[in-house]
Amino acid sequence: MSICSRSFFINRRFHITPTLTTVIGAFVSITAALVLFVQASTSEKVVRDLGGELINVGLGALDQAFSDQIEAVEEASKFTVAALNTGSILIDHPQEVADYLFGALSSMEHVSFVIVADRNGNFIQIDRGAGDGILIPQFVPVTDKTHALANLIQSSASRTTAFWTEPQYYSARQHTYVAHVQPVLDKGNYEGLVIMAMSVQRLSEITNEISTNLVTVFMINPDSNDVIAHPELDKVFDQLSPVYPLIALESVPDSFLANFGLTEEVDPADYGIGEGHELRFGFDEHHDKRFVILDNDQQGLSGLPVAIGAHFPAAILEQPLDQLTDSIVIGVALLGLSLVGAGLLAHRIGQPIRRAATGARAVAKLDLDAVKELPRSSVRELDDLASGFNSMVSGLDAFRRYVPKALVLKLLKEGRADAPPEEREVAVLFTDIAGFTSASEGMSATETAAFVNHHLSLLGAEIRMNGGTIDKYIGDSVMAFWGAPDHLDNPAEHAARAAIGMAKAIHADNLKRKSEGKPPVRIRVGLHLGPLVVGDIGAPERVNYTVIGDTVNAAARLESLGKEIDPEAEVVILVSEEVAENLDEDFLMQPIGAQKVKGKTEALQVVRLILSDAT
Repeated sequence: MSICSRSFFINRRFHITPTLTTVIGAFVSITAALVLFVQASTSEKVVRDLGGELINVGLGALDQAFSDQIEAVEEASKFTVAALNTGSILIDHPQEVADYLFGALSSMEHVSFVIVADRNGNFIQIDRGAGDGILIPQFVPVTDKTHALANLIQSSASRTTAFWTEPQYYSARQHTYVAHVQPVLDKGNYEGLVIMAMSVQRLSEITNEISTNLVTVFMINPDSNDVIAHPELDKVFDQLSPVYPLIALESVPDSFLANFGLTEEVDPADYGIGEGHELRFGFDEHHDKRFVILDNDQQGLSGLPVAIGAHFPAAILEQPLDQLTDSIVIGVALLGLSLVGAGLLAHRIGQPIRRAATGARAVAKLDLDAVKELPRSSVRELDDLASGFNSMVSGLDAFRRYVPKALVLKLLKEGRADAPPEEREVAVLFTDIAGFTSASEGMSATETAAFVNHHLSLLGAEIRMNGGTIDKYIGDSVMAFWGAPDHLDNPAEHAARAAIGMAKAIHADNLKRKSEGKPPVRIRVGLHLGPLVVGDIGAPERVNYTVIGDTVNAAARLESLGKEIDPEAEVVILVSEEVAENLDEDFLMQPIGAQKVKGKTEALQVVRLILSDAT
């Protein structure tokens, strides 16, 4: 991975819920999709192959059933020729031939008649009778040129190999037949022929026998698509004629097959059906979809001009595929539900983490009041996270009162844990309550603590409001400074505004105390500006972030000087000349002059800040 790519992922931040949802959902989707794909692909192939195999087997069975009938005719013809050639029967003994043909025809119910003709054209014909099964012999001399089959016998005399005739309508018989013609040859010399014929009616009976309630079997002429056999073809036999020896498709008493021209061709391979078949689909009179299939592979039919076909409900082929499609849809729906579940799970897992993240951001700003306690969780790791986080916040809340917030924020921002001493120009402020010792003599310990805490809260609020850092509380006194840890362009001004704010707060509090019958509080404030060393001061195991230097002493002396300048004032604020020089005209100042203070060899130029409505 390139540096730019790594940088992108490092700098980019992702939300936990969509990230978890995406990751979990991706794994679930990929896994489920692969399983679904493999299963669907495998099942689809199996289902298609199974449906196609059923059709292939069915057509094969139909073809075999018909082929067996055809082969029986062909074999009977060959056997008869062999009997004539070997002298088992003599062609010039008509009764002997007739007796033989009686036996041959009795075993082939699908054959309508059989003829044996000699080389001169005389022939013996055995017809299958009506339903009673009586076989009727007929001896026809060559002189009878009007016989219905005379032309067939005459035209076949020149043939040397067996063949099937085209369907022909014989007016004398008022029906259409297909015939198998087998020449009788003796050492290559024509001696006669054997003819076995099947009527369209007999062929239709075969289709009726092998059709079912769902599957209708039929036979057509592959060249003209005229119908040769159909279970209901007997209803329109009266339409047969020399001009129309077969029934046209549109005239067949089968509404679906009659609309064959409206069907659409589909690829049989799509349904696992073997080659050599034509597959089409259409709709019947009930608007139900049906398939029609034609076996164009005529191998095994010995040139018989017949193509076997069948039509059947589309459900036979498509229902397994529809069920497979339904299964896939259900699988996709379950996958969708799993993704929703993954999203809910990710949201549930991410919720305490988001709360912890929100709390952590507030902790980073030390805004502990905005941190909400994390709820317990049934997940051990999340429960440990909530327990540890809540304990951490409680600990920070306890310790933040002892450490300057600005300092902690600065250290967190700079990513370090200590503040090495450094020299800064800092404004230092001291306050003290005038006469506090005598005022507290009549108070209990609890009352004294409550009074001091209330007082220091008023002053501390002004210090924090004006960007100051409270260094320490010394009894009823406060020490604070400006210019550290955060740099300020004019720390003296911030400190002076804090002092004015303290004066206003004390004044307002005294009005309340007066209404309650309590004595007023008087305070002194001293403020000086100068260079100091600021940072961690103390032993390694216990340090304070504080300031040291002469500026601190000067500020403390200015605070003490207040009891000499105006001992009865509600608030007296004394600042050094260094502070006054950094204040603008918004502040009312009263020069006090040079004052000698304890611990200083040189006098301090002192200025008093006066509280007014303008400030």
